[in-house]
Amino acid sequence: MTTINSIQLRRYTTEDLDAVIEVFQRAIREVASRDYNPSQIAAWSAVDRAAWEPHRLTRPTWVAVDGARPAGFSDLEADGHLDMMFVHPDYQGIGVASLLLRTVEAAAIDLGLKRIFTEASHTARPFFERRGFVVDGEQVVGKRGERMTNFRMHKSL
Repeated sequence: MTTINSIQLRRYTTEDLDAVIEVFQRAIREVASRDYNPSQIAAWSAVDRAAWEPHRLTRPTWVAVDGARPAGFSDLEADGHLDMMFVHPDYQGIGVASLLLRTVEAAAIDLGLKRIFTEASHTARPFFERRGFVVDGEQVVGKRGERMTNFRMHKSL
């Protein structure tokens, strides 16, 4: 386990499902809401719990916790796609996302990958740029009938 102050990082288990959903929804509703309108936030933060359970198990996912309290999570697909990285609003700015990203990068290197890539929100784009990601392009994506902009980004390892 890796620790930043009281934050510990470990692999996701099925018992973490509610915790990662809480982090996901609160990060979108309370942090990303400054960059997206209420309809976009509602569409983006909606969760089909039954679909999330098997999806989380299809790839390595890491969960940052503060005791029993969820602080953040991230994942990595086999092709180098960092699909999700979200940090609970109460844990923003203390290094949780950086810890998660370092873990994703190390796992990618262990897999022999030369790059990782993601689709970053307006909110997340500055974080990724400060850590060496470059923007490949802006795109408009659909979520439950809403359209929103994000950024295709990559980082060479």
